[in-house]
Amino acid sequence: MVLTVDGLRMRYGDTEVLHDVSFDAGPGEVVALLGPNGAGKSTTIEILEGFRLRSAGRVEVLGVDPAAGDERWRSRLGIVLQSWRDHGNWRVRELLHHLGSYYAPYATSAEPRPWPTDELLDAVGLTAHAGQKIRTLSGGQRRRLDVAIGIVGRPNVLFLDEPTAGFDPEARSEFHDLVRRLAAEQDTTILLTTHDLDEASKLAHRILVLTAGRIIAAGTTAQLTKLIAGEDEVRWTIDGRPFRKSTEDSTAFVRGLFATYGEAVAELEVRRASLEDTYLALVREQS
Repeated sequence: MVLTVDGLRMRYGDTEVLHDVSFDAGPGEVVALLGPNGAGKSTTIEILEGFRLRSAGRVEVLGVDPAAGDERWRSRLGIVLQSWRDHGNWRVRELLHHLGSYYAPYATSAEPRPWPTDELLDAVGLTAHAGQKIRTLSGGQRRRLDVAIGIVGRPNVLFLDEPTAGFDPEARSEFHDLVRRLAAEQDTTILLTTHDLDEASKLAHRILVLTAGRIIAAGTTAQLTKLIAGEDEVRWTIDGRPFRKSTEDSTAFVRGLFATYGEAVAELEVRRASLEDTYLALVREQS
């Protein structure tokens, strides 16, 4: 496994913010960490990145305890924080080229580094802005640069903290494509924290729901949806009379409905439980 977390605990004074958190992730896997503010998402990420010492439990990232990770180990990580506020007078290409130079000593034939600057600019959609000073970029363009900074070293593990905040729909779609390529083509393991449930559903192979420092559910979108809201709702009318039915197999039910009533069925609506429904139900159960 690329990431292994077993019995992770974190305490600040008398307050325990992580309680026996356990999960893992393999090469090329995208794992989304969902949870309300204060759930412990940022603390978990910071421990995995080696920025915070845990109170108890076993943690390994790329086979190394983050608390003991050296510079070569750190060169294999990519981090995209919620925001960056420096480097305003640098030009985009110059900054990426400069930051990339720090990764060159850690390059191998199996893992070439850094990402060539022009290829990276193209990957994040900033080629047209390569010569601009960073302080002149729009919010969405700046966020793309944040992502480029995070992946300039071709990381084996990428931590994304609310990565598409400030993106317009087109930029968000392009970023999602980039994440999929990193996972599929470069076997990058990605741990994503987001409040965008649709984003988690589109990108993640697995979703972990963290509440009050505990993982209360884990699985694919389909598995989590079935866990809480296992039944679809079918609505229809016959001769103007409304009907409603909850069923675990809406496709089979609708097929049977038309076999019985044919064209008399009108205003048919099938509402399948969403990840948002499931997430809200899970969080409410813990409140």
